[in-house]
Amino acid sequence: MEIEVKKLNALKRYSGDFNFEYEPSEDACLIPLCKIAGNVSVSGSYEIYDDDSVGVILTVAYKLEGQCSYCLKNAEKQIVYTSDLIFVRNENEDDYYYDGIKIDLKTAVDDAILISQPNVLLCKDGCEGVDVANNKKEV
Repeated sequence: MEIEVKKLNALKRYSGDFNFEYEPSEDACLIPLCKIAGNVSVSGSYEIYDDDSVGVILTVAYKLEGQCSYCLKNAEKQIVYTSDLIFVRNENEDDYYYDGIKIDLKTAVDDAILISQPNVLLCKDGCEGVDVANNKKEV
């Protein structure tokens, strides 16, 4: 889960691709009564620039499973999210920092997982919730 920038520079490999599986922490899912099922598939590409900054295009793909946020039925959703990142050697608040030797992608992957999650997990598009479902059954 690292990009060894110093080694890649020495090998004159200024761009390339990566792909790995990542096991997220238990609390990675923010939606109540839901979880990330299995590992997160992480893929992407990098480009090392002349100023030693590194551009990374990062894609995370995973499945959310749990109870529908509206009606509590079983629900699942496949998530695919891509982000365009920059890693720099000078610390600042806008970009990811790295030490000039290697980039640890863990923080960026964790951030992508959090950003990519929907606010709710629904069993189907347009789920109207428990009260509406119960009222329809009574009629």
